[in-house]
Amino acid sequence: MKIKPNTVVSFHYSLYEGEEGQERTEVENSHKSEPTIYLHGASNIIAGLESALEGKAVGDAVNVSLAPQDAYGLRDPGNIQRVPMKHLVLQGKGKLRPKPGMLAQLNTNEGMRSVTIIKAGRHSAEVDTNHPLAGKTVHFEIEVSEVREASEEEVAHGHAHGPGGHQH
Repeated sequence: MKIKPNTVVSFHYSLYEGEEGQERTEVENSHKSEPTIYLHGASNIIAGLESALEGKAVGDAVNVSLAPQDAYGLRDPGNIQRVPMKHLVLQGKGKLRPKPGMLAQLNTNEGMRSVTIIKAGRHSAEVDTNHPLAGKTVHFEIEVSEVREASEEEVAHGHAHGPGGHQH
């Protein structure tokens, strides 16, 4: 079965940062965990990746480089703001001091949001709320592991359900 709208797709991936012809840095991969599962055609994954997977089948390997606008978007300088330190949750072990470049979680009215610390003071920090890969070219190496027709419930809900049904 080929990947098309209203199919549920499972895949493993490796994600790299870097331009074509440059040394790439691995950002993350799914090979030591469960595969990523999504409903194709429902905009559940980044647009460029969904386009690259269209028409592929189980066992296919897909290697694709995506420009920022097809991946995590362009950087928006308006997404930099000053926030009180008490609203930041630092990622790591032990008592950490915030430093430029660190990732943190920002507690907002809409839940937690990932941010990058630009500058840290005693009582507040300047943070960047852009996705950490915004403005960067990324490269995916994908291995398609399963493709199946979506259930009526999955199509109605606009996302894939895990083994045994509804999982959210």
